[in-house]
Amino acid sequence: DLPEVSLVAILDADKEGFLRSTTSLIQTFGRAARNVNGRVILYADNITDSMRSAIEETERRRRIQEEWNRKHGIVPKTIEKEIDEFFVYERDYVDLTRISEDKEKYLSEKERKELIEKLEKEMKDAVEKLEFEKAAMIRDELKKIKRYHLEIMEG
Repeated sequence: DLPEVSLVAILDADKEGFLRSTTSLIQTFGRAARNVNGRVILYADNITDSMRSAIEETERRRRIQEEWNRKHGIVPKTIEKEIDEFFVYERDYVDLTRISEDKEKYLSEKERKELIEKLEKEMKDAVEKLEFEKAAMIRDELKKIKRYHLEIMEG
């Protein structure tokens, strides 16, 4: 959310598509509308139907807002937020390096044993149901977990 945006420039505004639809253009115009000095520049060779509709709708909304402001003695002003609200901090994110690794590395000894027992049972059940591909996938997972266990034990 960037309320202080004072300029929005849309390149190739006359290229029709999802981001140049009437609705998308109105939403984009709205970014600059939240700043009393906001401006929107559409770079285009032609005015498309979407551009025309978005401009007309924006002008209609502006007239309604100006009338409301006049009736109620409201003087528009730009939204002011603390700069801190825009910063992104490392603490705001989960440590993806750890998550992207195999979670089996982080299991306790008890959790590892329970998981191995559970997977061995699932593998036997899969074999009994003649689901050999599933059983093979479980077998491979078991090998990986046991390999981690050996690596930990060997240090």
